[in-house]
Amino acid sequence: MRKQLNFQQASLKQRNFKQLNHKQAGFTLIEIMVVVIILGILGALIVPNILGRTEETRITAAKSDIRAIGNALNLYRLDNFNYPSTDQGLEALTTKPAGFPEAKNWNPEGYLPKTPKDPWGNDYIYISPGNNGPYDLYSHGADGKEGGDETGKDILSWEL
Repeated sequence: MRKQLNFQQASLKQRNFKQLNHKQAGFTLIEIMVVVIILGILGALIVPNILGRTEETRITAAKSDIRAIGNALNLYRLDNFNYPSTDQGLEALTTKPAGFPEAKNWNPEGYLPKTPKDPWGNDYIYISPGNNGPYDLYSHGADGKEGGDETGKDILSWEL
């Protein structure tokens, strides 16, 4: 009988322990509030820094695009012995151009997947032969106008 009583007491203690653990599961309102406040502080410090850099990011993307287009133009020249003319434009990197100079060895896969636009949605300006090298390639920047300063400054291939 004593063993049975001990077993019942142990079973009761085990149930009480499980109930205590069950009641303690989860987070208190204070703990949740502390986490929310910490996230709010981090957001207040980090978000303005990220949002304030969108124009800088676009400028960096335009510079990267101009370098990539320059590489595609150089591959075009290696295959066809000259750069596309101004009239043929950057479209010559995606579809076989007509006119002079003839693209005798044009790569059927093209040199770029699509005709590029700058990060502001404008066409890149391509002139061949250029005033600053075999071609001039540039974007007018955020303002879409020649010249400008800061974010509106032109991004020029010969300055990269």
